[in-house]
Amino acid sequence: MELKFKAQIMDSASVERTLVRISHQIIEKNHGVDGLRLIGIKTRGVPLAQRIAENIRAIEGVEVPVGELDITLYRDDLSTIGDTPVVSSTRVPFPVTDTTVVLVDDVIFTCRTARAALDAVMELGRPARVQLFCLIDRGHAEMPIKPDFVGKNIPTSLSEIVSVRLSETDGETNVSILERVN
Repeated sequence: MELKFKAQIMDSASVERTLVRISHQIIEKNHGVDGLRLIGIKTRGVPLAQRIAENIRAIEGVEVPVGELDITLYRDDLSTIGDTPVVSSTRVPFPVTDTTVVLVDDVIFTCRTARAALDAVMELGRPARVQLFCLIDRGHAEMPIKPDFVGKNIPTSLSEIVSVRLSETDGETNVSILERVN
């Protein structure tokens, strides 16, 4: 399958502005940051969660704990991924029970990753509430899950792919739409 560049949706500056806006929204919705925990869904959710935590520290002067969640073993399509799925580590070095957990991901598409992340978090404890932030919501939900915070809604066709690139993982920050070419 070949991919063709279709359009750049966000550059580095617009991603940063969006993350600052979302950081303010998280603080406002939760009436501050008491009991707030950020958990990034691997891979690109982790640096996004770290950036949000940095923004909150700059705004509120408070360090919000950040964890890393690998949802590989919680996926409902694990058998279709391959015989030996690559599992990385989950690192949540704080209790989640009775806290507000904000799950952070780059793109929400079918909502299956979000569902798997909810299962994984519930194995860690019983949060008072779980909220979801996705930088890009591209539609096509297959489950009744809706993000609490969305950076940008980008309606897409099924032949399109939303590519989020972050400097921490990809050497540059931007969001583009690619199209599958047969």
